[in-house]
This record gives sequence, structure tokens and C-alpha cells, in this order.
Amino acid sequence: MLVAGFPAGPWGTNCWVVAVGAGAECLVIDPGKDVASGLSEVLRENRLRPVAVLLTHGHIDHMWSVTPVSADYGIPAYIHPADRERLTDPSLSRGATSQALLAASGGQLQFQEPAEVRELADGLVLELAGVALRVNHAPGHTQGSVAFTVDLPDEPLMFSGDLLFAGSVGRTDLAGGDPDAMLASLARVALSQPDNMTVCPGHGQTTTIGQERMSNPYLQQSTSGNSTRRGL
Repeated sequence: MLVAGFPAGPWGTNCWVVAVGAGAECLVIDPGKDVASGLSEVLRENRLRPVAVLLTHGHIDHMWSVTPVSADYGIPAYIHPADRERLTDPSLSRGATSQALLAASGGQLQFQEPAEVRELADGLVLELAGVALRVNHAPGHTQGSVAFTVDLPDEPLMFSGDLLFAGSVGRTDLAGGDPDAMLASLARVALSQPDNMTVCPGHGQTTTIGQERMSNPYLQQSTSGNSTRRGL
């Protein structure tokens, strides 16, 4: 399995490219702001051909470039229906950086859906680019957050978006956030996975479920049932 990731834009959002190997079709996960050069480099170096864009959720830092990437390669975009309205209304991402960028644009930023949008559902298995990804609905950061898991025997993978980070979790104090839903999602989606599962998060470095089970205070709160109001 070829997995390449790079941080992009003012939020340092990880964009992930997934393929069975070099010279193959690939998937692009969470193309945020300023991904064009990094994405082109990964595709060129590995001779990859994108066939779909997958979004872990609809916050602007994860979906900023979804429409141009989809248009450039003529490919569909996938998002959970509970977050679909965020594709056309960036004001629903109410973090300080998001609002500063929107204010600086003087209202000139225009967002629209890609030409083809397909909706995700919990438990759906996507067979794309030779990769089987399971959709795990994981509300808490947003209503439509999902994590994608790839159940490889020796190296299972999770693309966690802003559900789970190394040492932390996604914040729940933005529009659509719900701390109780986050704890439930961590228990159902993260803690149920094997310790050797590699977590490719929306921000920061990769980690494993085993490492987070041992050291992540938010996962420990999830097992104890204590609520928390925010993560990263």
C-alpha cells in the first residue's frame, strides 16, 4: 500500500494520497487550502491517477480545494450528507483562522459543489482504486464527520480526519460540535480498532491506536464516560 501525506495551508491540514502502489489509480483524502503543488508532486513522483476525492468532514480546512481537484481530474467527491451543506457555505466553519480568511476576502470567496458529489453512509465499504475503505460515521467534531478504515491484515489503516490525533482529538466547540457524541465516536470507532492500526490524522503526525489507547487523555475519558468540551 502506498500512503503519502503532506500538510497544506494555514491550518497545516494533512492531505493524504492512497494507492495500491506506484503507477496505479489513487484516492485523494481531504484536499485543503494550497494543496495544488504538493498534490502534483506526489502524483508525478509516483505516477498516480486520481479517481476520487474523499472528505472526512466539511470544515473549510479539509475541503477548500475539493472542487478544483475534482474538476482538474474529472472525478467525484464523497462526503457524509450531514456535512454536505458545508461545501457551499464556508461560514459554517467558524474557527478564528477560517473567519479571518473569509473576512480578508471581502466576501469574494466563492464555493460550490463539485460536479459530482456522492454521499457516504456508516458501514459503507468503498471499492475504489483497488482499495477497500470502510466508512465509519464519527460525529462529534461535526455532525457528518467520518473516519475511513482499511482492514489490511498486517498494516490496518485509519484516516481519522479530526476525530483522533496523536495525543488529542478534534475540538467540539465549533458549530456542529458535540462533546458527548465525540466520546461515543471515540469509543465506537477508535477504541474498537486493533492496537497495530496506523492512524493517519487530519493534523499532525501519524500514530497508532495502541499508542493512543495508552496515552491519549481523551480516549481515557471516553472509556470512563467523562465529558470534555474541546480538543485541538
